[in-house]
Amino acid sequence: MKTLLVTGASGFVGSSFMRRFAARQDLSLHGIGRRLDAGLPSQVVYHPLDLSQPFDLPLCPDVVIHAAARAAPWGSRAEFERQNIDATRHVIEFCRTHGKPRLIYLSSSSVFYQNRHQTNLHEDSPIGPEFVNLYAETKYAGELLVQEYEGEKTILRPRAVFGPGDTVLFPRILRAAREGKLPVFQTTTPAVGDLIYIDTLCDYIMRACEAEKLAPAYNLTNAEPVRITDFLLKVLRELNLPEPKRSISINTAWMAAGIIEQAYRLLRLRGEPPVTRFGVSVFAYSKTFNPSRTISDLGLPSVSVSEGLRRFIAWQKDQPC
Repeated sequence: MKTLLVTGASGFVGSSFMRRFAARQDLSLHGIGRRLDAGLPSQVVYHPLDLSQPFDLPLCPDVVIHAAARAAPWGSRAEFERQNIDATRHVIEFCRTHGKPRLIYLSSSSVFYQNRHQTNLHEDSPIGPEFVNLYAETKYAGELLVQEYEGEKTILRPRAVFGPGDTVLFPRILRAAREGKLPVFQTTTPAVGDLIYIDTLCDYIMRACEAEKLAPAYNLTNAEPVRITDFLLKVLRELNLPEPKRSISINTAWMAAGIIEQAYRLLRLRGEPPVTRFGVSVFAYSKTFNPSRTISDLGLPSVSVSEGLRRFIAWQKDQPC
């Protein structure tokens, strides 16, 4: 029996992974999360822990999947450093003193992002030195820590994860649509982007657990780029939500988001700004990835974008408004 330890087990990706593989008899699944109760299947041994502090468990896992992170476009530097850098350092320290298991670090495709169109990005495309936000910056800082780990390791960089249980990508967009605050962005070239459905991502993580040999990093997508605005409008129509009526240029939206962000910082306002420059950039700039290495080493995506969208819509319709 192989023992897997998953951090971020109470979050979107971590909990989805646990539920997907909980019934496997050849796995002993352990999860770490900040919540006291993650509501995971009974087969999972759950440990409520704060990874921003050093931790220990009476466990020598075969694989550690580090999925815990502050995954948000907004927050203080201290919050991002504590949850994305300090936590990664403590996970690596645990691995070093518990048999040096294979370490799978869930980073983010946003480490590559610049405020311009980027197409056919591959695993060795340039990263930094400037980053689009603190999330991308601190996830890459975590990558640098993982690269120093002496055991087996790989870095997974998923792009725009969507599906049942999503707490990051669609909740903000759907809330804005319900409130009539979602505009249509005017662009000279429609933004095209890759996505990855949650079950496809979970299957790729498991394949990385089971592969005999791994490359240093993989960019994970569904290998089916879509027009971002068209995809969003399809979601709104399927959910019978109002389509945007206001139209705004990308330049105007960018300037407005910058002013709002500055006001939130200067006035130390609580919560997240209603619009951020990162959010605007999603609709302004294409981001596509070359899937060759992933497909060669880890296989084809297990669930198509269209099937993933069907499942997501069905799940979303069952959620309370």
